[in-house]
Order: sequence, then C-alpha cells, then structure tokens
Amino acid sequence: MWVRVLYVSRSVGPQTGTVTANILADCEAHNAAHGITGVLCQGQGLYLQVLEGERAEVNRLYNRILKDPRHHDVQMLSFEEIDRRRYPGWSMAHVVLPDDDAMVRMQHPEFDPYAATGSFMLKLIDELVVGGHRIGGSKAPGSRG
Repeated sequence: MWVRVLYVSRSVGPQTGTVTANILADCEAHNAAHGITGVLCQGQGLYLQVLEGERAEVNRLYNRILKDPRHHDVQMLSFEEIDRRRYPGWSMAHVVLPDDDAMVRMQHPEFDPYAATGSFMLKLIDELVVGGHRIGGSKAPGSRG
C-alpha cells in the first residue's frame, strides 16, 4: 500500500546552501534506495515536504525526520493512502520558496502552514513545482518524469 505524507517543520538554524545540500543528499540517497519520491520546499525558515512510497518505508522515514536535529516543530499536515504517486519522477525534488513572494513572507494569513489544510498546502506545492520554482533534485530510478 502506497501513502503520501505532507509535513511542515522549522529550521533549527539558518537555511544555508550547505545545510540544504546535506539534507538533499540524505534524501536522495535514502529515498532512491527505499522507493520514496517527493518534494522538499524550503524558505523563510520553513520546510514543507511531501513523501510518497510504501507505507512502512514512509513511516520509518517520517520517524527519522522527527528525530532529525535540523528540524523542530515538525507537524504532519496530511497522511493518505494513494493509488498513484503525485511526484513519480523525483526521489526528492527541491523547491525554494521565493523570499520576495508576499505569501511566503506570511503576509497572507492563508499561508500559515501550521494552520492551513493539507490539501491547500499540497496544491501550493504543486503550483511551485509546475511554476518553475523547482531548482533541482534527482529523478527516481526508472522514471520518465
């Protein structure tokens, strides 16, 4: 059974290029080996991440994230069983939340990821991925996406 998890967390320290590169390297190596796909969005001290894969693998990874010292205030926004992956082509796509976007700067109350619905946040992530804000990530093995 496949599942999708969407969570939000806050960065413990600055979101530097080195920290991001380390997180992405961890994601890509682990996810490719465990059949997990997804998207990592970061900006303004926040991480939004979608994980997709077999339920046991996604649960194990989410538990690792809860203990990861680079994150705090980790909250699951949604957990759902799925028939197909939303992000099949990416072991972990990377999206930067633009600093100059008024919504990201939380000048719009509907952006508060801790108060927003999972479906709203998933739609926002889809828009960021499709809108060209994706800046990297590794294709999942055998994908055409």
